[in-house]
Amino acid sequence: MSDGIEFIHPDWPAPGNVQAAVTTRKGGFSKGGFTGLNLATHVGDVAEVVAQNRAELKASLGLPAEPCWLSQVHSSVVVQAADVVGDVQADAAVADSPGMVCAALTADCLPVLLTDTNGQLVAAVHAGWRGLCTGILENTVENFLAAGVDAQNILAWFGPAIGPQAYEVDEPVRNVFIARAPDCSAAFSESRSGHWFFDLYAAARISLAAKGVVQTFGGEFCTYNDERFYSYRREASCGRQASLIWL
Repeated sequence: MSDGIEFIHPDWPAPGNVQAAVTTRKGGFSKGGFTGLNLATHVGDVAEVVAQNRAELKASLGLPAEPCWLSQVHSSVVVQAADVVGDVQADAAVADSPGMVCAALTADCLPVLLTDTNGQLVAAVHAGWRGLCTGILENTVENFLAAGVDAQNILAWFGPAIGPQAYEVDEPVRNVFIARAPDCSAAFSESRSGHWFFDLYAAARISLAAKGVVQTFGGEFCTYNDERFYSYRREASCGRQASLIWL
C-alpha cells in the first residue's frame, strides 16, 4: 500500500481556473532505486508498478484525464496536448481547454510550468541544458503569442531541478550554449579548470526574458541535495517526478 503522495503546489499568481502540482518521490509503489512514486516508464521500473503509481497520482489529484505523457528527448519540439496519441517525442505540451493535463517528467532537468494571467493556456516544459540551448522555452512561448497572449501576461514557474552549486558542466557544453545564446554566459561560473557550474534557473530566466516573459517564480529547489526528489546525478538508476498543469 502507498504511504500517500506528497505534492508541491506552485506559489505564483495564476488565475483560479489553472491547477498545478509537482510530485516528490514520497508515496507510490516502486521499489529499489525507484523507491517511491516513480512516474516514468523508460527508466527500467516494473511497468505494472508505474501504472499503479500513475493511477494513484490521478486519483489523489482528481485529474480530469490521464496526463499527456511525452517521450522526452531533449528536443525543442512543442506539441498540442489534444493532438497527442500514443508515443510522441516532444519536450513540451500546451493545452487551451479544460480536460487536458500537461506533464513534464524530470530528475535534475528543469520543469517549467506556464500559463497566462487570463488562464487561456497552460504548458509543461522539460528543459535540460540541451532543450534550453535549442529553444524549447522560446518555442513554447511562441504558442502563447500565436494565441494572442501578450508576453508580459505570461507567467512561468520553475519546479525542482539540480541547483547551480551541484550542476557542473565542461567547457564544450558551455561553449555550445553561449554560441547560441550569448546572454546566458551569466548562468555559468567557473568551478575548476575547464569546468563550470551551470545555473539552469538563471538560463531559463534569460531565455524567457529574451521573449519578453519576465514574470517568473519558483527556482528555489535542488534535486541533487534534496532527497525528496529523484536525481540522476545523485543516483543514475532512479525514477522521475512529474510537474503537472491543467485548466
